[in-house]
Amino acid sequence: MGSVRAMASTWLLSSFNAKAAHATKTLARSGWSASLRRNACSSPSALRSCMSAWVIDQYGTDGVLKYREEMPVPSVGSTSEVLIRVHAASLNPLDISMKGGYGAKLLNLRRDPMSVMAGASEFPLVLGRDVSGEVVDCGSDVTHVVPGDEVWAAVPPWKQGSLAEFVTLTEYEVSHKPKLLSHTEAASIPYVANTALSALVNAGGLCRDSASNKRVLITGASGGVGTFSIQLLKAWGAHVTVTCSQNAEGLVRGLGADEVVDYTAGDSLELLEMMKKFDVILDNVGGETEQWATGLLKPWSGAKYVTLVSPLLLQTDSMGLLDGMLQAGLSLHNKAMQNIISSGVFYRWGFYAPDGPALDEVSKLVDAGKILPVVEAQFPFTQVPQAFQKVENGHARGKTVVRVVEDDDKRAEGLGRTRRSEAADSEQEEREMATQN
Repeated sequence: MGSVRAMASTWLLSSFNAKAAHATKTLARSGWSASLRRNACSSPSALRSCMSAWVIDQYGTDGVLKYREEMPVPSVGSTSEVLIRVHAASLNPLDISMKGGYGAKLLNLRRDPMSVMAGASEFPLVLGRDVSGEVVDCGSDVTHVVPGDEVWAAVPPWKQGSLAEFVTLTEYEVSHKPKLLSHTEAASIPYVANTALSALVNAGGLCRDSASNKRVLITGASGGVGTFSIQLLKAWGAHVTVTCSQNAEGLVRGLGADEVVDYTAGDSLELLEMMKKFDVILDNVGGETEQWATGLLKPWSGAKYVTLVSPLLLQTDSMGLLDGMLQAGLSLHNKAMQNIISSGVFYRWGFYAPDGPALDEVSKLVDAGKILPVVEAQFPFTQVPQAFQKVENGHARGKTVVRVVEDDDKRAEGLGRTRRSEAADSEQEEREMATQN
């Protein structure tokens, strides 16, 4: 049995890596790619040996976050890695779940395949999935960035996170930060952007060339993934309907949502059923939602239901890697077959996929004024536990950001707002002229 489980774990890791590689190819075919365009890095003459970071030494709820001032600065361990000085980070619901141990078994396998049998510890663990900062060192094969470049990135959940003064990533995961955004604003976008793009492009089959006039429904649209997806889909020309609570209606309409349904109203499902059928549904809520959502899709037309709330990590946590993976795969297969047979609808799971080149394209949309950061709350680096509490309270209206470096963002934010305002005004003028013509 031990050998069988080891073989299954090896297969699981291969599948995990293959899915990320497939995501890369799919995004590239959809036009979400960027060519490498920088000369090789030169390393700085000296780096600090210690840094401050927020870590957990065990999984739990309140009190497990600890501030450490003597954490070792991560080093560039391969020729393709980049060391980033973190200026700002942001929190996602995934950070809250990971603090409690969510996904620990599968993520530990991804960190180190030998940990399955050796029982190696992942602690101390640094959380934080978004980073905006400055390159300070990079491997000899890196061509995309050089020390001094301002960059942004989404930190994969199997790597040490961004709630620290420094973080290392591969060149492929890193992108140049939008010129119009401060680090605080920029840190609110990468993880939700990579997640939304993976879901909408890989699972949903949409891209900038195919999304025009497509009808898309986003459930739970006032959070990070939802607010980004609204703007991306509108930039692609889609018709976007969203569900959210009544007090978030102004936010989502301001981002471009065409129709808004208050999910707290008693007749919300009836209102959705009265609308034209949808081509794609992006579900950020899960649970009972999928029981009625697939009925809102166009039958026998290739319509797709994509949920970001899959049971994969929960089941591997509770049942073990092999049994959990098998159970999750069986669940996906059964639901996919049921929907395709009954109405020709595709049922799919969406996952985060690291992709720096995709962020290059997002950066262009940001600098063009077509995507704006949605920052609900900001906290200094000394108040990371309070930032976690804010996210844990739920009902997000955008992102919660942690300012790791304080000295340069106030000036940059003012400049960013001015430039984005100018870009937005220009975009509005173009729309008005197009309407008049």
